[in-house]
Amino acid sequence: MRNTARWATTLGLTAAAVCAPLSGAALAAPGTAPSALYAPSALVLTVGHGDSATTVAPERAVTLTCAPAPSGTHPAPGAACAEMNRLGGDLGALTMREGVFCTKQYDPVLVTVDGVWQGQRVSYERIFSNACVMSAHGSSVFAF
Repeated sequence: MRNTARWATTLGLTAAAVCAPLSGAALAAPGTAPSALYAPSALVLTVGHGDSATTVAPERAVTLTCAPAPSGTHPAPGAACAEMNRLGGDLGALTMREGVFCTKQYDPVLVTVDGVWQGQRVSYERIFSNACVMSAHGSSVFAF
């Protein structure tokens, strides 16, 4: 049941993030070319405590839209989009920042990211050993 609710929430937020940024260019009259084309970049990020995606209920969820401009419910969409651009959308390329020291306390945190990045489907899931380690990997992206 929890997994079903998680996916329903994620799908609903993804639909809202992808559909919300419609602009005048996207709503141009038939037969007219939009003034600017861009590949969609809209993501839903969730975080919850636990070590299994099938049992973790999201504690927080945000949307992040990076095209045509940074927006969404993410508290720092500009910085998060800049980091995503630097990574080319590859969240697996995030590494722990140097100079950050975290305790070895095991309090697993699950992060999921689903949506579209520059027109390509994105589905990312990772379990970090604790919140400090999570924050050290995605300073802007995971700061919500």
